[in-house]
Amino acid sequence: MLALTFNNEIFNKDTDRKYQHGVVMFSLDPKSGEYILVEENIAISEDTQEYAINASNYRHWLAPMQQYIDELVKGKSGTRGKDFNTRWVAAMVGDVHRILCRGGIFIYPYDTKDAGKAGKLRLMYEANPMSLLIEQAGGQSTDGTQRIMDYEPTNIHQRVPVVLGSRNEVQYVKSLHVKSLAEANENK
Repeated sequence: MLALTFNNEIFNKDTDRKYQHGVVMFSLDPKSGEYILVEENIAISEDTQEYAINASNYRHWLAPMQQYIDELVKGKSGTRGKDFNTRWVAAMVGDVHRILCRGGIFIYPYDTKDAGKAGKLRLMYEANPMSLLIEQAGGQSTDGTQRIMDYEPTNIHQRVPVVLGSRNEVQYVKSLHVKSLAEANENK
């Protein structure tokens, strides 16, 4: 049996465990010291109106990510035709917990601030474990063009951009990046 656990002190020591077919959530009962099943078969909604991103790095993002956030900010008056809310805990585990509970999308995109880093989050002990949980709950995970779980690690501290959460929103972000790459290749 494959199991993955994260403890989150902020959320009453909730524990999410990934099993072979889905995600279940436990919470630590402080009186008994035992974990109590809180929810079984967690399923992330395919659509969302909630996103988490550190907007302070906007100027360093690639054009497709800037376009995506611009569309969300415009809300109903923009091309998306609906309003979006920002939620940013600034801790991936907290944001993933919220996505597991009520849907959403978490983004730590590629940026040009430090050309030597492909992203901020580490593949082996941040992006992969959270991507596994999200995918087991019906969501998706990508670096913008490639599924996170398809990466072949090159070193233990390898960094990657991360976009994960509600399936349709992640697919939309990926489509913007793929389109941008195709256009760039056409113009070569």
